Amino acid sequence: MNFEILEHPADIGFRAFGATVAELFENAAVAMLAIAQELEDVSPRMEYPLAASGTDYESLLVNWLNEVLYWSDGKQIALCGFQVNEISENAVAAIGLGEPRNAAHHRAKVIVKAVTYHQLKVMQTPEGWCAEVYLDI
Repeated sequence: MNFEILEHPADIGFRAFGATVAELFENAAVAMLAIAQELEDVSPRMEYPLAASGTDYESLLVNWLNEVLYWSDGKQIALCGFQVNEISENAVAAIGLGEPRNAAHHRAKVIVKAVTYHQLKVMQTPEGWCAEVYLDI
């Protein structure tokens, strides 16, 4: 399993996993989008360049997810997958896979307003990488 949903009294969150930090960031973005929309409605027919920076993995993850959210909500791009090409503790460069959003075809689930630092965790485990993220909905 690449992610699981975490219940919270006021918000919603997820726990994402990855064998590498790059895979963790890919799976975290998919987890967030799975909360916001029906991913099976989206075809990965176009590539979109995404990038973010931060001072450590925690701030980088928040900035990365907010970049994905910007493309999803601000630029109206329905994304369904990601390929991280470069990552360090301070920067990530990736390709988002998807297509222009069509309200009649791409079903929304929950409006995600922002990614928060509330109870944010990014950790390396013996099995790989894990992150816990809560979203403002």
